[in-house]
Amino acid sequence: VQLQASGGGLVQAGGSLRLSCVTSGRTFTDSAMGWFRQALGKEREFVGAINWSGTKSAYADSVKGRFTISRDNAKNTVYLQMNNLKPEDTAVYYCAVRAGLPAVGQSGFGSFGQGTLVTVSS
Repeated sequence: VQLQASGGGLVQAGGSLRLSCVTSGRTFTDSAMGWFRQALGKEREFVGAINWSGTKSAYADSVKGRFTISRDNAKNTVYLQMNNLKPEDTAVYYCAVRAGLPAVGQSGFGSFGQGTLVTVSS
């Protein structure tokens, strides 16, 4: 199982980025998917998650109202749309799967893939 995140880059504060995460090796249409991030010198933190069907999502308070998660099960892809980015959003972003658990949650994630770096300049 592999999860590959992409779409990171350098953006000015107030800008937007859209991250993508493609899964390979098996499909996870029965599982919730999530995004996490890790800033330099800090622990990895939960950003948000989406349920198996894409009808429900949940977010950390720090990104609520600015970030949106969506998924396309036909493409085995989950997205993270990030708007109104702030310098404190700078981090490596990872996607992960809540294997066998269809509902949204903040725990039970695994198979963290290779991350993508997001840098927000002030």
